[in-house]
Amino acid sequence: MMSAPKHDIAPGREAFPTLQVQNLRTHFFTKAGIVKAVDDVSFNVKSGEVLGIVGESGSGKSVTGFSILGLVEFPGRIVSGSILFKNEELVGVGESQLQSLRGNRIAMIFQDPMMTLNPVLRIDTQMIETIQAHRNLDRKACEEEAYAMLELVGIPSPGERLKNYPHQLSGGMRQRIAIAIAFLNKPDLIIADEPTTALDVTIQAQIIHEAQQLCQKTGTALIWITHDLAVVAGIADRICVMYAGRIVESGDTSDVIDNPKHPYTHGLIGSVPSHNKRGEPLFLIPGMTPSLLNLGPECAFQSRCSSTTDACSSAPEIQPLDEDRTIRCHNPLQGGEER
Repeated sequence: MMSAPKHDIAPGREAFPTLQVQNLRTHFFTKAGIVKAVDDVSFNVKSGEVLGIVGESGSGKSVTGFSILGLVEFPGRIVSGSILFKNEELVGVGESQLQSLRGNRIAMIFQDPMMTLNPVLRIDTQMIETIQAHRNLDRKACEEEAYAMLELVGIPSPGERLKNYPHQLSGGMRQRIAIAIAFLNKPDLIIADEPTTALDVTIQAQIIHEAQQLCQKTGTALIWITHDLAVVAGIADRICVMYAGRIVESGDTSDVIDNPKHPYTHGLIGSVPSHNKRGEPLFLIPGMTPSLLNLGPECAFQSRCSSTTDACSSAPEIQPLDEDRTIRCHNPLQGGEER
C-alpha cells in the first residue's frame, strides 16, 4: 500500500498549533434550503506540519479552506465554531484584519494558478507587489527575494522567468510561481486547494516535493486539500477524511492508510490502483454522496455502507480512538477486516 512520509519538523517548532479549528459550521442559505457544507469540523495544524484533507467533490473540504481565510461568498457564512490562528480568533473579525493576514501570515494556493496570477502583469511585477503590500522594502530588495524564491521552487533561469508574462509559461511553471508567491512573505500557514490536480504526474510529484521541502525549511504549516488519497499519502503527516461536510476519520497518515477504521476511508483506499492486485477491478463505493440539503438524522454514509446496524439510524458523534486518532462511526472496522 502507499507509504506515508514522516517529515523532519523545522527547528523551533512551537508547542501549540499554528491553527486550531473547533466545531466549525459553514452553511449556505439558499432558496431551496440550508446547505450544511461544513458541519462540526475540528482539527489542528502545527508549525512545519502538513495536514491532508481528503474527500469527494462536495464533501466540504474546499469550503473549510475558504472559511479559514474568510472567503466564503454569499449566501454562505460561518454560523458557529472557532478558528484560532496563532491563538487569535478569526471568526467574526473585520475584513481589514483578514486582508492584513491574507498573503502575509496566511496564504492560499489555488487549483488554477491564474486565480493567483494577473495575465497582464509580468511575474516580477506581481511578486514585487505581493511583498510591498505587507513589507516596506525597496524594489531591488524585492527583486532579490523574488529571484531567490523562484530558485527555491526549482524554476530554471529565474531571471528570465521574472520578465515573462503568465501566458508565456507552462501550466507547471505557473503553478510553481503561484507556490513561490504563497511562500514569499514567509507565512505561518498555507492552504493549498487541489494545486496539482490539472498537472501531469511527473510535474505533480515535483511540486509536492518542493512544497514539502519549503515547509521543512521555513516551518510553515500546510493544509493540502485534495480528492486524491494517493497524493495525500505522499505529502501529509496527518490526514482528515471528509464526507458530507464532516470529518469522519483523522490520524497519522500511516495509521489511517495502513489501518482505516471508517468504511468510507476503507473504500477510498480500495479505489486506489496501487492497492489492487494486477488484473483485479477497482473497488467502487456504491451509491452517491447524499445531498447536503436533505441530510436526515441518520449517518450520512448509511445508504452506501455494507455494515449498517440499528445504531446507524442516528448520526454518530466524533470519538477519539487514541491520542492521535478520531472516528465518526458506530461500527468502526477492526484491524485487517475486509469489506
